[in-house]
Amino acid sequence: MNAAGSGPARPEREDAAYEDAACDAYEDTPCDAYEDTAREELARLLPPVPAERDVPSAPYLHHKDRLMQHIDDDQNRTPAPARKVRRRLPRPALLMPAAALALAGALAVTLTAGGDSGDGSQPRETATVLLDRIAGTAAKSDVKPVRQDQFVYVKSVGRGAELKDDGSSKLEPRGEREIWLSQRAKRMTKIGEIHEGGSYFPLRELGGSPAGINRPTYQWLASLPTDPDVLLDELYRMTDADEGQEKTQAVFDRIGQLLGETVMPPENAAALYKAAAKIPGVTRHEDAVDAAGRHGVGIVRTDERGLSTTEWVFDRDSLAYLGEHSYRTKDAGAGKKGDVLSESAVLKRGIVDAYRQRPGSATK
Repeated sequence: MNAAGSGPARPEREDAAYEDAACDAYEDTPCDAYEDTAREELARLLPPVPAERDVPSAPYLHHKDRLMQHIDDDQNRTPAPARKVRRRLPRPALLMPAAALALAGALAVTLTAGGDSGDGSQPRETATVLLDRIAGTAAKSDVKPVRQDQFVYVKSVGRGAELKDDGSSKLEPRGEREIWLSQRAKRMTKIGEIHEGGSYFPLRELGGSPAGINRPTYQWLASLPTDPDVLLDELYRMTDADEGQEKTQAVFDRIGQLLGETVMPPENAAALYKAAAKIPGVTRHEDAVDAAGRHGVGIVRTDERGLSTTEWVFDRDSLAYLGEHSYRTKDAGAGKKGDVLSESAVLKRGIVDAYRQRPGSATK
């Protein structure tokens, strides 16, 4: 082996011939001074060597020895006239950056491993990580089971848009509403009551509706799988997409509906958020705003086929669900990109024993 520790050792005769050829290439330089002259020229052509305190001597010398071996091996492989030796001298300058980069990379790993960037910045949290945190918070929530003779109460503020044939839309005035939803599992015609604009209205389902995906009661939600993958498969099975809507978007929107006007067991709420994290195309929006003007963090998905985006808004600190809104993502007919299609914000929710009863009170 040679001095570099790699490659075959050269016979002494070959070394002598190599030195004679090199000396002939430098006609004006005494042969005894050839090695010093060559090394000086290499030092001039190569990048400056880092200070010893920054580059450990042993690794640096190892790369230097490997470099010199590359030079020797290259000359041994391709004998050339003496006049061309000078043309090959710049070649180590092309080889050295590769060795230097390898050394610098090793040093960078050594210096930064286990540390931060030094400027205090942190990687931005992804939608998947955020939803996992939301799921963890939901799993720890204190929710009492809801009996079938009770009602889920939700107070909210929001508005929707009236869509016209030319593609334009007109937003309704923003307003508050209260809703009471029956928790009975059997098929029912009157499934709830709404208080809006100073009046009460019965919420009826033509032909009656049992508890299910379109009327999610506490007990029905409790019957859903808590494994996120199994739950997502079940949601795909139960959800129908509207005309022109992606199936995946329909499932995302359905989860949003389940989050809005329900009270559900903590483990089922956590499973819903984890299932949502598995839906393709879900992203995070750093500054989302609900219909009540509250700022938070958003979970977003865009329906490329339907040209609209749905966003769920969560409190940045408590990670509580605040509301959602949807808007156009592209111009369509007379409709313009950014037009709000709907928005809502949950102000209060709870469990009561009768219609028109509010949480914390025995009367309307």
